[in-house]
Amino acid sequence: MNKRDARVGILFALPWILGFMIFTIYPLLASLFFSFTNYSVLRPPAMVGAANYVDLAHDGVFWKSLSNTFLYAIGAVPLSAVIAIILAMLLNTKVKGMAVYRTIFFLPSLVPMVALATLFLWIFNGDYGLLNVAFKVVHITPPNWLGDPAWTKWTLILITMWGSGQAMIIYLAGLQDVPVSLYEAADLDGATFWSKTKNVTLPMISPVILFNVIMGMIGSFQVFAIPYVMFPDGAPARATYFYTMYLFDNAFKYQRMGYASAMGWVMFLITVILTLAAMKFSERHVHYEGG
Repeated sequence: MNKRDARVGILFALPWILGFMIFTIYPLLASLFFSFTNYSVLRPPAMVGAANYVDLAHDGVFWKSLSNTFLYAIGAVPLSAVIAIILAMLLNTKVKGMAVYRTIFFLPSLVPMVALATLFLWIFNGDYGLLNVAFKVVHITPPNWLGDPAWTKWTLILITMWGSGQAMIIYLAGLQDVPVSLYEAADLDGATFWSKTKNVTLPMISPVILFNVIMGMIGSFQVFAIPYVMFPDGAPARATYFYTMYLFDNAFKYQRMGYASAMGWVMFLITVILTLAAMKFSERHVHYEGG
């Protein structure tokens, strides 16, 4: 009976297993193989050993795109986390019509990336953008958001803040799981709002913070759509030329699939190292229930 049940279970799971093998495992192994080849799609791959990885180490554009991505992640990940936590705490209060407010704050995260990039091209335009017009009304000299290398990354980081709704929902779910008794005990001890936030709220939702920070970090290294629409060539001075943009150009513009595959595996290793570092750092700062 157990063997028959196992066969039936495997049979029902077979479509998912086949899909996973064909669309995930095979592309993963194929990209690893292609990373050691000179492959342009139009011709059979030719083995070159570790030449692609050696070329990456001496590629100035590779290092520029990697540094741009790191700088973007350093700014976007913590700021997005702070904004999302603040919004979640505000939306966790008992106010009439809270469901409407939660919907309003979540809706921006549903806007398609291309439409969002087109919208912010108009808002941040240095000559007639909506934001700069508002600055000029109050007699403040606005920066050239899209043309100054010192401001372009901050522009993209500000746009990232606009899509904090998904992380906000996860934080909100974590806040609603914090026992009310802990706040009641803190009130009896005369704790202030900041003291309750520091010693009750943040420790209790620390696993959620860790999850969102790791997912935000991975997402920051994969940022592509918005900068590619707003700055397709990485202008100005390649200040917005991110890692995924260079990978995309190598694969589909220059037909260097082997080189792009090597870049993909380098990104994978960097992501794994940063994730393990975050997990290691969190051992003393993340509190799990029953831990």
